[in-house]
Amino acid sequence: MSDLILRSERLLPEVRAFLESLDAAGAPPLSGQDPAMARNGRLEFWKKHGGESVALGQVEDRFLPGPGGDVPVRVYAKEQGEARPAAVYFHGGGFVFGNLDSHDAVCRDLADKSGAVVIAVDYRLAPEHKYPSAIEDAHSATFWVADNAHMLGIDPRRIAVVGDSAGGTLAAVIAMRSRDAGGPDLALQVLIFPITDFSSFETGSYREFGEKYFLTRDTMNWFKGHYLRSASLAHQPEASPLLAPDLSRLPPALVITAEFDPLRDEGEAYAERMRQAGVPVTLTRYPGTIHGFVSMRGKLAHGRTAIEEAALSIRSMKG
Repeated sequence: MSDLILRSERLLPEVRAFLESLDAAGAPPLSGQDPAMARNGRLEFWKKHGGESVALGQVEDRFLPGPGGDVPVRVYAKEQGEARPAAVYFHGGGFVFGNLDSHDAVCRDLADKSGAVVIAVDYRLAPEHKYPSAIEDAHSATFWVADNAHMLGIDPRRIAVVGDSAGGTLAAVIAMRSRDAGGPDLALQVLIFPITDFSSFETGSYREFGEKYFLTRDTMNWFKGHYLRSASLAHQPEASPLLAPDLSRLPPALVITAEFDPLRDEGEAYAERMRQAGVPVTLTRYPGTIHGFVSMRGKLAHGRTAIEEAALSIRSMKG
């Protein structure tokens, strides 16, 4: 019996066809690959499936000072302006993959649909730079955006942190850090199928979707092994935000999950814990689709819809 037959009939037809095409390609699992050698292949994958790039009035690369040296960022804007909302974007890739080019199409689409200035952050990657290097870069970049709001044409009262997968983890952690450090004040956090618990891969969604649905348990263990110096670090709140003792006083949140994603349950549990702590939360589960669908917007229609939802939440931020 083929993998395709074993998969749920609830998958959207386009998602089923996409997974079938990956089966046919026969790519080796990430868990047996060297990270540095695998990065180009993953970048080509994102470029192939990320869809057409939207033309914008402003796209500019910069280098920001960071704790480990310069942090590359890319600034996107639909047009010139003043007092615009801003979204600091952290890409996915398990803390091992991704750069400014891997999510360029996503960031362009988000800037176009939201009217916001989008600042994509090329944080340091594991295993060369382990936890918490990515967090330190994300934090310093967010501070820089807030400190330079006037120069960027940004309303400092309307800054969001946004991220997908590992980038969603970074967005959640930066929201907590900003709360605890007394700033910068953030108006929104957009967490797209985030990793919120590296300490255990035993949720119901892991048990049901940990194989055959693009992101696997083996791949998550591979990411975890490269990102964390020891398994015990997975219990720290900045590695696993779901384990944080206090989720109160965080900025309003949009949490997006996918039905057939092993990370689904932990993302939804994080949304529920924030809601119980008094944080305004919108939770959207996209049915019939898989982890990473936003960065595969060229193939999967829900990816385009989710970007529109995120853009609306950014456009509607209250200062």
